[in-house]
Amino acid sequence: MPTHSLHHLNWVLPVRIVQAVFAVIILGLTAYVINVELEWSWYSSDTVNFNLFNSVWTLVVALPYLSLVPIFFANLSHHYAVLAIEIVTMIFWFAGFIALGALLPPPRWCHGSVCSSLQAATVFGAFEWLLFAITTAFTIRLALQSRNDTTAVHAKTSGVQAHAEV
Repeated sequence: MPTHSLHHLNWVLPVRIVQAVFAVIILGLTAYVINVELEWSWYSSDTVNFNLFNSVWTLVVALPYLSLVPIFFANLSHHYAVLAIEIVTMIFWFAGFIALGALLPPPRWCHGSVCSSLQAATVFGAFEWLLFAITTAFTIRLALQSRNDTTAVHAKTSGVQAHAEV
């Protein structure tokens, strides 16, 4: 298994599962809000649409690449791609939950299922961002370690070890 992958850590798989569950929850909440918005007008909020995109991105691109590729297609798992997907996904979730929070009215004016759904999507988005921030931090740490110890990483990933005299 590639050393730039977090899969050798026991806690990563449960975190990835929680990330997937949160993405599905946010997908449902934002899809509901978009459906209600489109019933009443031809307009759907860009902020809500972006969070729907975040959910789809997480479920279709980020989590499959971060979770399945290092295990089943290790030759396709590149440490810069893993790092880039972690960072981009973390930034997407940060921007998404902040934008949703800014869109919401004060709690005393927030009544009804649409507003409650947006509140829930904001909270789940914040937790999703936090989970990706944690995994991104560990991925950055692994990338820095592998950069400092390139011969050991090369030996582990390719099976080739340098001679002691070299």
